[in-house]
Amino acid sequence: MVFRKLPGVSASGMGLRLSQKFVFLLFLSGLVTLCFGALFFLPDTMRLKRIFLSKNENPAVTVGSDNVLSKKVPGDPEHQRAGLKGGEGATVKLKVSRKPSVTHGARTVERSVGSRRVTSAAQNGQRGSAYSYETFKKCLLKPPLGKNKGTPSDSETLQRREKVKEMMKFAWDNYKRYAWGKNELRPLTKNGHIGNMFGGLRGASIVDSLDTLYIMGLMEEYEEAKEWIQDNLDLNSNGEASLFEVNIRYVGGLLSAYYLTGAEIFKQKVLELGEKLLPAFNTPTGIPRGVINLGSWSWGWASAGSSILAEFGTLHLEFVHLSELSRNPLFTEKVMNIRKLLNKIEKPHGLYPNFLSPVSGNWVQHHVSIGGLGDSFYEYLIKSFLMSDKMDQEAQKMYYSAMEAIEANLVQKSPGGLTYVAEWRGGILDHKMGHLACFSGGMIGIGADDGPAEQKQHYLDLAAEITHTCHESYSRSATKLGPEAFRFDAGAEATATRLSDRYYILRPEVIESYMYMWRLTHDPKYREWGWEAVEALEKHCRVEAGFSGIRDVYASTVSHDNMQQSFFLSETLKFNNESR
Repeated sequence: MVFRKLPGVSASGMGLRLSQKFVFLLFLSGLVTLCFGALFFLPDTMRLKRIFLSKNENPAVTVGSDNVLSKKVPGDPEHQRAGLKGGEGATVKLKVSRKPSVTHGARTVERSVGSRRVTSAAQNGQRGSAYSYETFKKCLLKPPLGKNKGTPSDSETLQRREKVKEMMKFAWDNYKRYAWGKNELRPLTKNGHIGNMFGGLRGASIVDSLDTLYIMGLMEEYEEAKEWIQDNLDLNSNGEASLFEVNIRYVGGLLSAYYLTGAEIFKQKVLELGEKLLPAFNTPTGIPRGVINLGSWSWGWASAGSSILAEFGTLHLEFVHLSELSRNPLFTEKVMNIRKLLNKIEKPHGLYPNFLSPVSGNWVQHHVSIGGLGDSFYEYLIKSFLMSDKMDQEAQKMYYSAMEAIEANLVQKSPGGLTYVAEWRGGILDHKMGHLACFSGGMIGIGADDGPAEQKQHYLDLAAEITHTCHESYSRSATKLGPEAFRFDAGAEATATRLSDRYYILRPEVIESYMYMWRLTHDPKYREWGWEAVEALEKHCRVEAGFSGIRDVYASTVSHDNMQQSFFLSETLKFNNESR
C-alpha cells in the first residue's frame, strides 16, 4: 500500500502507522458497504433509486415540458442571459392538453410542446444529471430545421407565415383594447370574459399567449404581457378553480415563458402558483381532486365525485419542472404516485377508463375515449418519455401498452376507408370521434420511432390515416372547419349528425396534427391543409374585434359564439405558424 506525501506535511505528521492505517481503512470500507447495503432495504422510493441506480437501470423519473424550439430574438437581453438557443421551427408549451408543440426528429418540442427533457433529480444534489435544468436546455433546444434560422426560402411560405403573425397581432390587439386583464375576449360585444374555471385568477389569455408572442417575434406585445404579469397577476384568489385548466394555461404558460426567456418573474410566479395546487392531492389515494379553492384551501368537491383521466393525467410535465426549478421533490412525487396507482389497478382490456374515484382508487365507469376526458393523459405519457431524453421507461411502457389496447379495441375503418378512433362504453363501441381526439394523429406520429422496430412504419401510417380523417371532417363542412364531434354510423362518415356537435370553438387539435406530420414527413399536403384552415378562420371566424367560434360549421351563413378562446392564441395560431 503506497501513500502520497501531502505537500508541507512530514511523514511523521501524517499521524498513523501503517498497521493503524490498514485497520482504519478496513473499518471504513466495511462501514460504507453496510450503509450502502442498508439503503437498498429501505422503502422503494424514487429519490433513493435516482441516487444509486445507473442511467440504464433508472426506473424513469422524468419529464419535461411540452417544449418546442423557440425563436431567438436578436438583442433580447433576457433571452441571452438565459443562454437559450433556438430558432423558428421551435415552439414551446409545457402544457399539453390544449396542447403544446414538439418537433422530434424531423418531436419538436411540443410541445414541443409540448417538449422534451426532464428532470427532477437535481433537487437531490445530482450534478450533471439528465434531469438538470442545464441538461434540459442543452438537449431540448436543438438547432431549428432548415437553413437561415428557420426562415422560409420561398416567398409564398414567408407570406403565409406573416399572415398568421398578422392574425395573432389582430387577436392580441383586440384583446388588449377590450378585455385587458380579463381571461378572454368577447369580440362581438367588445368586452372581457372572466368565467369560473380559474378560481378568480385573471389574465388567462396573457399568460397563455406568452410563448406565441415571443416565438413570432412580437416583442412589444410580449413586453406588455410580461409587465402585466409582474404588476397585476394576483395569485391570491379565492374561488373554485379547475386544477387541470390552471395547470395547462397558467402553470404551462409561465413555465414555457421562463424556459424561452429566462425572465425570473415567470419562475417566481409559477412556483408560487404551484404551491397552491398541492392540496388538491390530499385525498385517500393521492389522486387529485378536479376542483381546488386557491384561496382558502377548502374544496368544492363531494366524496362521491370522480376524478377525470385527462385531468389528473395531465400534470406530469409541469410538475416535474416545478420540482426542478424549486428543488422540491414533492411535485414529482405527487405525479409519480398517480402512475403508481394506475399501474396497480386492473385495466379492462388494457384500456384506461375516463373516471376514477380519488377515494377508493377504482374506476367509476368503463367509458374510454382518446378524445375529451381521456386525450392528454396519453399525450403526456409519450412526451414525458421524449422529454426525459428517453430515460422515462415507465412512461414509454405505459404509452405503448395503451396504444396496443387502443388499436385492438377502438381503432376502426369506415366503409369509405377512413380510419377513426371510436369510444368504448363498457364493451360497446360508439362510432364517434371528437375534435379533441384529432390531436392523436400527431401524437402517434411523434411516438412512431420509439415503439417496437417492426411497428415504426405502421405507426406513421396510422398517424397519417387519422390525420387524413380529421381533415375530411373539415373538408366536408360548408365552412371548411370541423365540428366538435363527427360520426361513422347510419351512413354518415366524418360528419356531425347531431345539432349539438356542429360547433367549432377555434380548437387547435387538427392543426396540431398537421404541424407534427409536416415536421415528421415534409409532405407538403399538411402545409396546404393548414393553410386551408387559415383561410377558413379568416373568412368565417374573423370579426370586427377579434376571432370568434361559430355555432354550425355546416351553415353557409355563420352564427358566432362571441368568444375568442385563449387557446386560439396559444395553440391554434402557433401551430399554424410552426407549419410554415
